[in-house]
Amino acid sequence: MDHYKLGLARHGALRLPPGFRFLPTDEDLVVQYLKRKVFSCPLPASIIPEIDLSKYDPWSLPGSCEGVRYFFNRREAKYPNGKRSNRVACSGYWKVTGKEKQITASGCNQVVGMKKVLVFYQGKPPSGSRTQWVMHEYRLAGSDCRSLIFPQRKNSTHVGMIPSQDWVVCRIFKKRKPTKTVDEIEQDQETKIRNGGNDFMGKRDTDQTPQFST
Repeated sequence: MDHYKLGLARHGALRLPPGFRFLPTDEDLVVQYLKRKVFSCPLPASIIPEIDLSKYDPWSLPGSCEGVRYFFNRREAKYPNGKRSNRVACSGYWKVTGKEKQITASGCNQVVGMKKVLVFYQGKPPSGSRTQWVMHEYRLAGSDCRSLIFPQRKNSTHVGMIPSQDWVVCRIFKKRKPTKTVDEIEQDQETKIRNGGNDFMGKRDTDQTPQFST
């Protein structure tokens, strides 16, 4: 097992040992990964790469197009001093569909994050051609979410920390059946996460073939 180490390979694609899966729930992504990224705390694993999504089309992102891919991305304002995010990509743009969904912490029902669903369009807005690429974008809830995410303890190391609110975490995949709605695709994806599914980034470490003595 020493040969198989969890880590990021070249160009941000992950190499996982055979049989390993990265199947985080919405709550996992927000609480265990995004909030730690925002507050510059150690992550459970260096498993989600940073990337500038504006420089890529979804099919050219690191990893396999057949799997589900995860990335940290910094939101960029569309206009100076504006609140709307720039959604332009290499040869198209991401368009928000539906309403933002609340992500609640299990057990306490506190809102810890928000989730947007976006669809990729090729061409220039607003007349681009809709594709089958979907992105789930997660952000932390509220302007100051330390009380929701970090337990309030005396002498806590998180007191006084300045969060970097620009970070979001994204789940990107291509839906397989064009006849399904985005809500149906989202439900299917959540089922895959609960029941097991694709290798994270579609990459597995198969460089070394097991040797058997006779």
